[in-house]
Amino acid sequence: MKRKRRHLSAEFKARVALEALKGIRTIIEIARENEVAPSQVGAWKKELESRIDEIFEGKSEVARELARKEAREVKLERKVGQLVIEKEFLEPKRSAVGSRNSNPILAAKKSANSWGSTSAKSHD
Repeated sequence: MKRKRRHLSAEFKARVALEALKGIRTIIEIARENEVAPSQVGAWKKELESRIDEIFEGKSEVARELARKEAREVKLERKVGQLVIEKEFLEPKRSAVGSRNSNPILAAKKSANSWGSTSAKSHD
């Protein structure tokens, strides 16, 4: 029979990870007591170790990062607007060119190929 998956709270994970980080008891003992896999306790401990400095970074660093992301977002929105305007400007011109010549690039290639093939035959 399948065991129903448990959803553990962030508070529970933090408590278990902190206990493992202290090193008073082994990871296996902590896992047994809290009914989780030892590998999971180890993963939570590693995550806590790698992210513990975020607590002391301060709000100014977070604010600076947010400001950088917002500035990038504004720049990208401006670029999207510019591209939309260019597309709208060029679309009628593309239609006009398309009505005169179905595909100007293919037509140019065809005329170049026909010119090249006649000159090649004349040299034989």
